[in-house]
Amino acid sequence: MVKLFKAQPLTKEYLEAINCHWHTDADSTPYISDELVEVSQGEADAYYEAVNELYDMYTNAAEYVIENNLFHEIGIPFNLVDVIKSSWENDVHWHLYGRFDLAGGIDGKPIKLIEFNADTPTSLYESSIIQWAILKKNGLNEAKQFNNIYDALKENFRRLVVLHGDTAEFSRYYEGWKILFSSVAGSVEDEITTKFLQSAAEESGFHTDFAYVDDVNFSEEEGVFKGEDNFEFWFKLIPWENIAIQEPNLALILKDIVLNQRAIILNPAYTLLFQSKAMMKILWDLYPNHPLLLETSFEPLGVKHVKKHSFGREGANTTIFEGDGRVVEQTDGEYENFTPIYQEYVAFPKDAKGECYQAGVFFAYEGCGLGFRRGGEILGNYAKFVGHIIK
Repeated sequence: MVKLFKAQPLTKEYLEAINCHWHTDADSTPYISDELVEVSQGEADAYYEAVNELYDMYTNAAEYVIENNLFHEIGIPFNLVDVIKSSWENDVHWHLYGRFDLAGGIDGKPIKLIEFNADTPTSLYESSIIQWAILKKNGLNEAKQFNNIYDALKENFRRLVVLHGDTAEFSRYYEGWKILFSSVAGSVEDEITTKFLQSAAEESGFHTDFAYVDDVNFSEEEGVFKGEDNFEFWFKLIPWENIAIQEPNLALILKDIVLNQRAIILNPAYTLLFQSKAMMKILWDLYPNHPLLLETSFEPLGVKHVKKHSFGREGANTTIFEGDGRVVEQTDGEYENFTPIYQEYVAFPKDAKGECYQAGVFFAYEGCGLGFRRGGEILGNYAKFVGHIIK
């Protein structure tokens, strides 16, 4: 059973003072839990080791997909294939951050990969700032968390320049390059998350600016602009698949910008390979029966399993089946047209009330922070964020 530590909740006023304005869900219930999951140091270390191993497996699987031209099989839009290949072939297209969703890891249950949110993962601000603030406001030891996300991000921004070299050498090689950060207007959560990343880049030594996506100009020959200012890097908190489907002209321009080496886009296009849930079928083919993986197929399994779609989000279009094909639970949504996959079912750890807990471990060059989502068997839009404490 999941062990919980009861903390004094952060007030709405305090949360808003630290720029968390999405603290209350549409049903008027708090999004940020006033409880913390108790984990041991050994459990925190196991999460760290698991995501480091999984990332290496994903890079091998991406290489396999590219070498064997399996883009269609894992649902990659055709108009992104060239830019994916180009970004993969050159180390300067550095993967900034992502989040692994995992079952198990607490209550004696083995860690199992659920999916990898590699392109535009949510809960970054909550995992880095909010759960730390809960410890601080409760007078608890702030070091008793697996949470060095902000420092890891700063280091990874420096790697945009030094790549695999020593990040202490950043100032030696940095030539005044600028990063433009963008989110879609109208989403305060996206804007704050993007500006949080901008702050990390500033502290790492970059010159930065912010603009809503509609205020950014693009040129195949010249690159990315805000007004007259040209930027060598562009961070966009917009999923690559959305650009491919909803903005095909922009997808074409971005491809040319990358091929012409006029700007580097974060996260790189190849992270869409990691983002696709269909990649977990490739992982199973390459690493059958690996202890961190669940069996995954493009066909229904003969055991209890979960059907989901390659680019589904927030639990939408998800169905849990018994082994005989009977539906246990399902959700609808807008992702039905994406490639379906069938993943072996695994039970999430539960608390005394029967609520399920899914671990989210952020990755920025290495595992760097842990948080939890709490809800039902299918974790949807109303899942709660739950921090943790190392006991």
